Amino acid sequence: MDVPRSKAVVRNRKIRRSIYTVLAIAAIGGVSVVLARLKPAAPTVESGTVVIDTVKQGEMIRNVRGLGTLVPEEIVQIPAMTSGRVEKRLVQPGTEVKPDTVIFELSNPELQQQMLEVESQLKSAEADYNNRQVELETNLLNQKAQAATVESDYQQAKLDADAKELLAKDRLVSDIVLKQARTKAAELSERNQLEKQRIKMNTEAVKTQLAVAQAALDQRRLLYNLRKKQISDLNVKAGMNGVLQDWSVQVGQQVMPGTTLARVSDTRRLKAEVKIPETQAKDVTIGLKATIDTRNGFIPGKVIRLDPSVQNGTRTVDVQLIGELPPGAVPDLNVDGTIELERLDNVLHVQRPAFGQEKSSVKLFRLEPDGKYAEAVTVQLGRTSVTLIEIVSGLRVGDRVIVSDTSQLGDNVNRIRLN
Repeated sequence: MDVPRSKAVVRNRKIRRSIYTVLAIAAIGGVSVVLARLKPAAPTVESGTVVIDTVKQGEMIRNVRGLGTLVPEEIVQIPAMTSGRVEKRLVQPGTEVKPDTVIFELSNPELQQQMLEVESQLKSAEADYNNRQVELETNLLNQKAQAATVESDYQQAKLDADAKELLAKDRLVSDIVLKQARTKAAELSERNQLEKQRIKMNTEAVKTQLAVAQAALDQRRLLYNLRKKQISDLNVKAGMNGVLQDWSVQVGQQVMPGTTLARVSDTRRLKAEVKIPETQAKDVTIGLKATIDTRNGFIPGKVIRLDPSVQNGTRTVDVQLIGELPPGAVPDLNVDGTIELERLDNVLHVQRPAFGQEKSSVKLFRLEPDGKYAEAVTVQLGRTSVTLIEIVSGLRVGDRVIVSDTSQLGDNVNRIRLN
């Protein structure tokens, strides 16, 4: 039969249960406190997937970089000097040309007909001028011959009058005869003077009339030369030493004076047109040093022009090339341009982080001495370059930091483990 338990046994059992419960609660609380004090486990990052750089102190070159192309310094647009139809294109783009190289042949039948007409008119004007010149010179010679006869008669009459004057002194001739001789000499003297004046006046008249005829002839000759030049301009020439860049018209096309037919450039004189992001172009000024990378060599240069306008977020900077061009440097070649803004002496700098902007604060992971962990620090950045950035505060010389993008870790991660 069952024996009832005593009250003491029941009481002891309850006490033991209470003690066990208290101990269990105390153990759970202790474990919770210990776990709460433990640091969260640092996420692991593969060391091969991050870029690490060491903070240095010294000279830092500030520069900006952009993509661009090589273009000729001088590009000549060849216009049509006269209207016509494009018959032939004789030179292909990329061909070297000289000033007298014919690029196009144009045709203009109406101009050809006008040329024949003005040529005929010129020949007629030349014949009229020559006939007029002969006629005027003949008349002048006749007048000179007549004047010479009058002068000869005057000299004879003068000699006769002088002789009779001597005879009259000896009373060998009468006074009436002497008087007649003197009158004749005086008359011929007057005629001689008049003939000389007529020759002088007619000589000037010949010059005037020939000048009028010459003006008419010159007008015909100018028109002839104009048509001749227009005919010559139907053979469109390069006009300079260089390379034909491209055509602007097709065979069979009708063109008017002033129409651009082609472009010719001097490929020995190239410049680089580099497009710089507008946020970086604010510090670019004329005269700064530059380096152009043609992917087959580097060419030094200097900034000679800065486009005042912004297009598609960039500003175009013209760089004059200094020295010989490397092989393969031709117009429209894609190049990289680097412009040196300034040299900063004795500054802290590091490779530019993927997300670092000029004069801003960023979070960077600085490696601990063992290199196994990296702790987040706040870094104040300064002036920037293409690949480097100035450190204002937050890092020291020799610190190693992760400069690649770590945004995927999240903003709450302050420590990582490198595997």
